[in-house]
Amino acid sequence: YATCEMKPSSKIDADKPQVTGQVLFRQCYSYGRLEAVFHLDGFPLDNNQPGRAIHIHELGDLSNGCDSTGGHYNPFSVNHPRHPGDFGNFFPKEGKIRKYKANLSATMFGPYSIMGRSVVIHEQEDDMGKGNNKASLENGNAGKRLACCVIGICNKNLWEEKLSEVTDKKKR
Repeated sequence: YATCEMKPSSKIDADKPQVTGQVLFRQCYSYGRLEAVFHLDGFPLDNNQPGRAIHIHELGDLSNGCDSTGGHYNPFSVNHPRHPGDFGNFFPKEGKIRKYKANLSATMFGPYSIMGRSVVIHEQEDDMGKGNNKASLENGNAGKRLACCVIGICNKNLWEEKLSEVTDKKKR
């Protein structure tokens, strides 16, 4: 189990969304698939929000806000959107993102572990590598970094609490 405590970037303008919350990870065994819960707040309340790209970045360094997290975590030198930490686009509803994702290609184990790296929320939607330019193949033209966090180990209680909040909403 791992958590990432999301904080707004110290480098963004005050009028941009101040995103907080958590991204949680679970991987039951070393060759198992990674699961994630996205439990984020602070987006504008209107529901016509653009998608927001969320990615794992290579460094867990927040010394210069989210700008010091490096590029996308891309251990296999492949084009975007096939990096192990490309989670795609998330569409906030009522200022929140509540999402569960399974079968992610990143891992918490071994030489390609995401532990100690960062999660970054971008200002814009990810073009999924279809932007016909170099930046599109590197980062999806996702724009400025709104918020970020460093991935660290946690206990299962936090995962179970947030997972039930995210999955219970689907039943209503």
